[in-house]
Amino acid sequence: MIETEIISKTKPKLKDPICVIGLPGIGNIGRIAVGYAITQLKAKKFADLYSPYFYPFVMIHNDQIHILRDEFFFYKGKKRDLIFLIGDSQTYDPKGHYEIVGKILEFLESLGCKEVITVGGFSTGKVSKKPKVYGVVTNKKRIKELSKHGISFEAGTKIGTIVGAAGLLSGFAEIRGIRGTVLLGETVGFPIITDPTAAEAVLLVLEKMLGIDIDLAKLEEKVKAMQDFIKKLEQIQTQAAEQLTKTKPGKEDLKYIG
Repeated sequence: MIETEIISKTKPKLKDPICVIGLPGIGNIGRIAVGYAITQLKAKKFADLYSPYFYPFVMIHNDQIHILRDEFFFYKGKKRDLIFLIGDSQTYDPKGHYEIVGKILEFLESLGCKEVITVGGFSTGKVSKKPKVYGVVTNKKRIKELSKHGISFEAGTKIGTIVGAAGLLSGFAEIRGIRGTVLLGETVGFPIITDPTAAEAVLLVLEKMLGIDIDLAKLEEKVKAMQDFIKKLEQIQTQAAEQLTKTKPGKEDLKYIG
């Protein structure tokens, strides 16, 4: 594989779809929240994205080889259909971020998608019993509309950048005429620790935004089931990143919100 590729098993016919994206990041909030929604709604998988910009290894999970990938699912809603995107990894290479984001948005356009919601984490360094969900939009006109869902729009006064796919996907979506929203769940920001409380806060907001019902009773159980896989994946990626850094002396360590 010499470039990022999306392999579709089928091309579903979708009604005015919204894409909700949860990739790995701080507290794994996006990955947990969107992954849980997929499970509870019994969304159907229809495509995979593979890229040479993911870390160069395969995992051995449940005695099988697991290739790093992003996965697309769809759910037929009452008014609008939903596309969900989750992934094992973000790219280790800045150029890779742009290529993967471009491929994803091109694919979503082909499915008639006019809106994307990306989910990430906002590290505060402290534990919150009732985490806030911060929002960032590509068009200020939407702030009043979205505030009624319990989203705080104070993120701009607290952070200056969103590094990684969560920010890039929404930012470049606007250029293509696709509305973009970023939801950031407030979290303490410990590495290799998932935050189900922040993921639950984001899910409650998504329920209101999308007009769906998600049973949150099994969220803790789902998180525990995913933790071993996520921890193992992050530990391997950390080791891979350290090895790659050694081969590129002088490369700065880039911290991000996402």
